[in-house]
Amino acid sequence: MRQDTLKQGALKTESASAILLRASGLKRSYVRSRTSLWRAAEPLEALRGVSFELQAGQSLGVVGESGSGKSTLARLVMALDTPSEGTVELLGRNLHQLPEKELRAARRDFQMVFQDPYGSLDPRMTVERIISEPLTTLAGKPSRAAQRQQVLAVLDQVGLRAQDADKYPHEFSGGQRQRIAIARALITRPKLIVADEPVSALDVSVQAQVLNLMQDLQRELGLSYLFISHDLAVVQHVCDQVIVLYQGEIVERGTPQKLFSAPEHPYTQALVKAAPRVL
Repeated sequence: MRQDTLKQGALKTESASAILLRASGLKRSYVRSRTSLWRAAEPLEALRGVSFELQAGQSLGVVGESGSGKSTLARLVMALDTPSEGTVELLGRNLHQLPEKELRAARRDFQMVFQDPYGSLDPRMTVERIISEPLTTLAGKPSRAAQRQQVLAVLDQVGLRAQDADKYPHEFSGGQRQRIAIARALITRPKLIVADEPVSALDVSVQAQVLNLMQDLQRELGLSYLFISHDLAVVQHVCDQVIVLYQGEIVERGTPQKLFSAPEHPYTQALVKAAPRVL
């Protein structure tokens, strides 16, 4: 009996330890601009009690139209904004309760890839400086030589050349710039990458190359992705699980195969119907 209890406890602990990211009851309200001198400003509820878990080494897709709360959720997970209610835990740490110094150190474990490969890279900086920038916020910053070697290593991982380190963003195509952005996210060896519409600004042929790269990196490095997109075909290609956001709430969740072949909620049905590439 005792052995069975211990075994069950060990299994429970193992299961819990596999959870990399946990969001619980996330709410975020903003105050709208006043439309009249005689009316009080009305609150806008961007998120209304969003909860989910992301297992280590897996990808969770977040889909929904503009205004559904996707980007607000990304900002909360990245601790770039503070929830009105609820918690975000990464590796068991509540990110929004960490002191500033501890949060800065914790950022080693989570990085972000933004939508716009043109706007997210500083045109005045070389690729080496752009990629190494996250290292400057970490304790125990490596020497210049060691930093250079780390940059060259991640450039190789994303399929770029060593000589690209000394170039500037304007010398690259959109797909190459997004590879640079991915390299910047990899430089701290994170466990989680939040990818906010990472391929929506790219041509379809280039999208496939970047998505395949992200999947290869996930297999090689054991990464987890929180993958935010309005494109169901992209999410179907990349993600293990999907949540559907509508007006700040999760209205459906499951595997891409289940959600996109037999959607239950009317909103999910409408999304699938409007996306002919999803089969």
